[in-house]
Amino acid sequence: MDGSLPVHRRRLLQSLALAGAGFCLPQGTAAPTRFSTNPFALGVASGSPTHDSVVLWTRLVFDVDGASRVRQPPVSVRWELAHDENFSRIVQTGHTQAVSALAHSVHVDVRGLEPDRWYFYRFAAGDAVSATGRTRTFPAPDAVVARLRLAYASCQRWEHGYYSAYRHMRDENLDVVLFLGDYIYEYPNAGKAVRVPTGGWVLTLDDYRERYALHKSDADLQAMHAACPWLVTWDDHEVQNDYAGVASGNSGPPVVDFMARRAAAYQAFYEHMPLRASVLTRAMAGLANGAEMRIYQRVPYGRLASLYVLDARQYKDAQACTRDGKAGSSTLNPATCAAWNDRARSMLGAQQESWLDAEWGRAPSKESSWNVVGQQSLFGQRDFHHGSGQVLWNDGWDGYAAARTRFTNALQKHAVANPVLLGGDVHENWVGHIKADYADAASLAVGTEFCGTSITSRSAGNAKIPDYLAENPHFVFADSERKGYGVVELTPRKLTATLRVVSDVTLADSGVQTLAQFAVQAGRPVIEGM
Repeated sequence: MDGSLPVHRRRLLQSLALAGAGFCLPQGTAAPTRFSTNPFALGVASGSPTHDSVVLWTRLVFDVDGASRVRQPPVSVRWELAHDENFSRIVQTGHTQAVSALAHSVHVDVRGLEPDRWYFYRFAAGDAVSATGRTRTFPAPDAVVARLRLAYASCQRWEHGYYSAYRHMRDENLDVVLFLGDYIYEYPNAGKAVRVPTGGWVLTLDDYRERYALHKSDADLQAMHAACPWLVTWDDHEVQNDYAGVASGNSGPPVVDFMARRAAAYQAFYEHMPLRASVLTRAMAGLANGAEMRIYQRVPYGRLASLYVLDARQYKDAQACTRDGKAGSSTLNPATCAAWNDRARSMLGAQQESWLDAEWGRAPSKESSWNVVGQQSLFGQRDFHHGSGQVLWNDGWDGYAAARTRFTNALQKHAVANPVLLGGDVHENWVGHIKADYADAASLAVGTEFCGTSITSRSAGNAKIPDYLAENPHFVFADSERKGYGVVELTPRKLTATLRVVSDVTLADSGVQTLAQFAVQAGRPVIEGM
């Protein structure tokens, strides 16, 4: 804008410009800050939906008159929620502060909304207006619901490919995305990288912030965040490969204070996800003192479904019998690992296990209700050794067999209706039956499992898959080559699971196909091919 114009004229033109975008400055307000670059370059997102609320998210990244982003004072951000994309029917609006202590992230917890309703939202700061996002509330807990469509996804390593899966996910007509961990990776690079990350090893708060910013710069990921709300949990790479609770993992240079690194990683996760402030049980400062960040939750979707989001990292006991006494994971032989039989060891921690048991005690028992559990990994036993004896992976549920038995016992004790587990982490698709006792091939099936492949992260290939399926007959399908996501559609009578995979993850414009499709009838935990 021409600096030679009178001040009152400049302010009038700025007000008109904002009004044209749906944002008006009150009379007498100072002229808005002018940004040299788009402060909303990381996009917008929504999440943590309930029947009457949703969290709206963005993070400002900017350079105002050459000033450092870190030293930038608080920025006033205006937000709007509307019934229509043109923002002619405003539902709620307000202002919030984006502060440097939280990387100028914004978390607006919008309450008092109508149930089962789609909305549009956007933000403005100074003379900049964000992209428009679309979000929704869930049906009221007692509402009769005909359908729910959700996608589940995990493991999006930047170096291993493009996020083209998200471009196709936008066409799936989804109500919600369930992200199951490894949103970022802490590595500096990879062999045969498709695209190279910025920075080196991710160790400090600034490192984590920069790595999230890199991932969120991807246009396809941004567009999927803007398409519908997300429910999110984490796995290990949001902190360090194979870390477990307060035990460090096994990647990168040694860190003197692992808990300080974990606190920084948890803070960055909060800063970049559409989470309520209440997940910070002792506020942000509490993280540095080891306070939990409580992200596990249950969210009802009318009478049709309950969605459980679990945390299998923060409270997890260290892996048992890792080779050579090293930190992190490896395979183990249960016959020679005494710790593997320790009933006290847990994936979820005693408090979360108790909470989940109580939630299942209150869960609807009607045959038409579904209980969908989003958690990080493969649940069913996967024995890598052909014939007698076992070789199990100690970082997943196979390394915590007693905890898994408590889980399945609780399902049976409470007669939980239609339990369905969704997982990630292993970079492979696995579809199978949840067994009451994995040591007995004839054991009762108490639920079904769909563990998803990665968005990009590499896997070993299918050469050994036929042997693994023969050794583990509770699984009916597996694939260790293709990358993509899963879509689950629920109705009162049936679940349909569709495994969607991209043609080539190394191509930004990759196509997509259906790898396989399965059905589960309500009241009958049997997976049927389609």
